[in-house]
Amino acid sequence: MNVTRDDLAGVADLFGALTREELRTALSELAYRRGDEFDADEADEAIDDAIAAYALAEYDDLLVDGPTAFPALPDGAEDLPHIMDVEKRGVDREALGERVRERVREEAEAALDAGDEERAATLLDVCYDVEAWAPVSLDETRAELDRRV
Repeated sequence: MNVTRDDLAGVADLFGALTREELRTALSELAYRRGDEFDADEADEAIDDAIAAYALAEYDDLLVDGPTAFPALPDGAEDLPHIMDVEKRGVDREALGERVRERVREEAEAALDAGDEERAATLLDVCYDVEAWAPVSLDETRAELDRRV
């Protein structure tokens, strides 16, 4: 089954937040409805990729749509709330924003220390996305990245 980062974010957003297992189950249901094969390892790789790209954000044991995502519902996803026994969830956006802000800061330091200009440039863009997505400031991180990229 082929899903995009935005598809994953859309499914998570449909429920407010999902555990990794619930997101995997949702993908399995979508694959079944489409007549596609479901591969749990591929699903995990897609989820990991979305987290790495900030399309999904981790909040405790939950995954939510992240700052770089443009959540989209894949075909058949609108039926998932009727299929899955998962209540709509909310998360503390301020706390979530702080966690993502800290992750960006740590990754920016690592990219700059490693001389990874490509990753640093990507993280510079992520800074703007995070600030639009959550009530946090990445001024210092953005300024450091901007000076060095």
